[in-house]
Amino acid sequence: MTVGLSYAAVPLYRIFCQAYSYGGTTGQAEASDTVSSMKAVKERPIKVRFNADVASSMQWNFKPQQGDIMVLPGETALAFYTARNPTNKPVVGISTYNVIPFEAGQYFNKIQCFCFEEQMLNPHEQVDMPVFFYIDPEFTEDPKMEYVDEIVLSYTFFEAKEGMKLPVPSFVK
Repeated sequence: MTVGLSYAAVPLYRIFCQAYSYGGTTGQAEASDTVSSMKAVKERPIKVRFNADVASSMQWNFKPQQGDIMVLPGETALAFYTARNPTNKPVVGISTYNVIPFEAGQYFNKIQCFCFEEQMLNPHEQVDMPVFFYIDPEFTEDPKMEYVDEIVLSYTFFEAKEGMKLPVPSFVK
């Protein structure tokens, strides 16, 4: 039962955080006309730092390819993480993420990412995983963000056990 609840933590975290925009969760955006018509706020560059962690039971090596990048609100950016399975068996992982400061999460929009999707790595396989995102230009108009000049995007990978799948409610999809 403990193992089942541990595995259930990832989808339950996703459901809760996406439903209530809690804990630094980001928005999910589509590459649309809205994104292509945004105007970059050139006088307000933001440093985005990248962090990578693995759960204690996860055997992967996981790290960002860049420590940080400068991003203008209203401008898309691309970053990469690298995951490697150093074991002699296939391992399936699933990641969660958060944004710090938590209040900035509502302005951090991911267009493409590897979060909440199972990733299988064969023995000794290494993959590069992209995160395509932007910071909403409304970030610059929020008084709570006035002194925020750095955002941390952090991912944690957990091992996903085969056969332990939970249904995700339709309102989350």
